Amino acid sequence: MYLSCLLIEVGENPDRPRPGRTWLSRPYRVHQRLSMAFPSHELKTDDPSFLKPFDTGGFQHVHARRTNQEAFLFRIDPLLGGRAMVVVQSATEPDWDYAFQNASHLLAAIPEVKPFAPRFEALQKMQFRLRANPTRRDKSTGKRQGILTQEKQEDWLRRKGELGGFVPLSTEVVAEHFRRQTLTGQNDAETRLSHFSVKYEGVLQVTDPEAFLRSIITGIGSAKGFGFGLLSVAPLRGG
Repeated sequence: MYLSCLLIEVGENPDRPRPGRTWLSRPYRVHQRLSMAFPSHELKTDDPSFLKPFDTGGFQHVHARRTNQEAFLFRIDPLLGGRAMVVVQSATEPDWDYAFQNASHLLAAIPEVKPFAPRFEALQKMQFRLRANPTRRDKSTGKRQGILTQEKQEDWLRRKGELGGFVPLSTEVVAEHFRRQTLTGQNDAETRLSHFSVKYEGVLQVTDPEAFLRSIITGIGSAKGFGFGLLSVAPLRGG
């Protein structure tokens, strides 16, 4: 796998619109652009300068099931000074030059890419960060509903950990906002979507290394195409 960090050009004044800031406000557009870093061999050979209109059929990771051979996860992280970074975890090496050759104005620096081959041990403690869309399914309607109270958001993460090979030891939970956006589909039909965003940070302990690795690869929760579900881990400071 690979980890990429993309520093986005958002400008210094939040009151003055910048293309990068507008782009980040539409997470599914971010997903589409990121998917362009994984073109099929045929597409890249046939259209090396990326002049043809975007077509999901030419990019192998758009609708792929998330495994250690296919697909990617991403998260938009705000930085100090109003800046922003997009973190991408991908099954294969991305080609950011191809993805951004017609949109280089969105980037504030050359993307950083490094191989990522994590291994975990039982009882290992790690720092973690997760931006998730915690939901439950309404039994009467079958629709997903956002989990809005902190206690239930913490319960949601614990349940995910039971299945995903980890237990959260200490967690800071920040309910951020509802992400609302309009998608335009076939025949210019519009679909309005809303996702509740919660940021989890803290310390976890690995209980099942194999299941935990699957959690890293496949992500946690729903709405992964909108920037949710990427579980980032790092060695515990002082541990």
